[in-house]
Amino acid sequence: MVEWFAENFQFMMELLVEGLLIGMLYALIALGFVLIYKASDAINFAQGELVMFAGYIVVASIESLKVNLFIAILIGLAGMVVFGIVVERGMLRPLIGRPVVSVIMATIGLAYVLRGLAPMLWGASTHNIKLPIRDMPWEVGGVLIMPIYVVACGVSLVLLAGFGYFFLKSRSGIAMRAVADDQQTALAMGIDVRHYFAVAWVLSGVVAVVGGVIWGNLIGVDSMLALVGLKVFPVVILGGLDSVIGVVLGGLIVGAVESLAAGYLDPLVGGGTKDFAPYVLMILVLMFKPYGLFGQEIIERV
Repeated sequence: MVEWFAENFQFMMELLVEGLLIGMLYALIALGFVLIYKASDAINFAQGELVMFAGYIVVASIESLKVNLFIAILIGLAGMVVFGIVVERGMLRPLIGRPVVSVIMATIGLAYVLRGLAPMLWGASTHNIKLPIRDMPWEVGGVLIMPIYVVACGVSLVLLAGFGYFFLKSRSGIAMRAVADDQQTALAMGIDVRHYFAVAWVLSGVVAVVGGVIWGNLIGVDSMLALVGLKVFPVVILGGLDSVIGVVLGGLIVGAVESLAAGYLDPLVGGGTKDFAPYVLMILVLMFKPYGLFGQEIIERV
């Protein structure tokens, strides 16, 4: 009995540790949603496609230009910065002052364009981004941990802390929040709405590069990488669309639930529960917390 309990406890701990580490990777991608929402008050449904596109740029730089990983990442960052500026100038600037649904529909259109454009430019085959990280797992207290998860978790924490400070303390972050609250009032107060739209998309592109490199190492870069945007959607809704702390907690919860469902429920029903369990949890939370766990409640006079 004691041996059975010890084995199951270790199995559960392995599932939890792996789930929490993967949850931090989800939180990193979810940060892209938060960045756009804090600037435009709209959900960016193209965030998964941005991650895929950034991954393709890094892979193409390595394979076609024959540069090392560090240079390829710099090229990816430069490419996504330019891409963010182009999106702001060509797609978002004409929508300033328009209803939020216009921006949402524009991001949906952008998602489909990127999903079709990337394979057309770089092919449909899967490419792997090799990182200088050992493949053999570490054993900590009897629990096996993959080094890539630990490194990715550390990178995610640094970025999340940096952007959290940016929104709460910096002048630009406060201005972006003001733009999201009311574009017309922000314009009247002298805030350059177009500038902060561009800043939000540039920062979202930077997050996409980091996410594309990490997820490109884990699952490879192809058109299916864009689906990571849908996988992290429950994270954003659970934590709150405008909360950096919320996406961290949401990522940890979703990662743990997904991992436990894969370990305990999938063997019983033949698989598949890990894919929909986060969405079931999201629906349950929304029944009691419509704005997410840390989302700001909006009260309007009618």
